[in-house]
Amino acid sequence: MADDTRQKIMLLLCCRWMCVNDVVDQLGDVTQPTVSHHLGILRDAELVNTRREGKQVFYCLNQDRVAACCGMLMQNFAPEKATFYE
Repeated sequence: MADDTRQKIMLLLCCRWMCVNDVVDQLGDVTQPTVSHHLGILRDAELVNTRREGKQVFYCLNQDRVAACCGMLMQNFAPEKATFYE
């Protein structure tokens, strides 16, 4: 999640399904192989959900997983504030 491009991709995928080419078009300055690479990392971390339609794969942010990751960060680094995010 620390990579700037991955953060931009996560913002794009929040609350909507997009294919790789849609993400590339929205970012404008990132190549398709680079976007695919970042989506693979996000998928492996279970930060995006996937859905296949024919040959295309669509991606959407896995908000439950993102919330869980944020909660773990809060518990580890700001335990006095962690209950706010549970």
